[in-house]
Amino acid sequence: MSKPERHVFVCVQSRPEGHPRGSCGEKASLALFQGFQQAFEAQKLWGRFLLTNCGCIGPCHAGPSVLVYPEGIMYTGVRVSDIAVIVEEHLLGGKPVKRLFAEPEVWPNDV
Repeated sequence: MSKPERHVFVCVQSRPEGHPRGSCGEKASLALFQGFQQAFEAQKLWGRFLLTNCGCIGPCHAGPSVLVYPEGIMYTGVRVSDIAVIVEEHLLGGKPVKRLFAEPEVWPNDV
């Protein structure tokens, strides 16, 4: 396996209904992860990039959250309709999507 250009983590953490922190899972993050899988498959991105579902990465209140390395860019409030722009602009184009950045007090995206 060669080193990927970028690694995308999608939080799919699910907590019980009514949990005070909430969770990305209750905000359709599993559908978001599946949408990324479909985009990776359709555009043959496997190998060039990595995609991993993960547990909590922090800002449960603002999810679903997506974290992209090596830049360490965190996106929050990501919807399935945002996948194409993340793939095209950030993964393929190298330009993070600023409108989806987590609030600075949650995660300072230094770009």
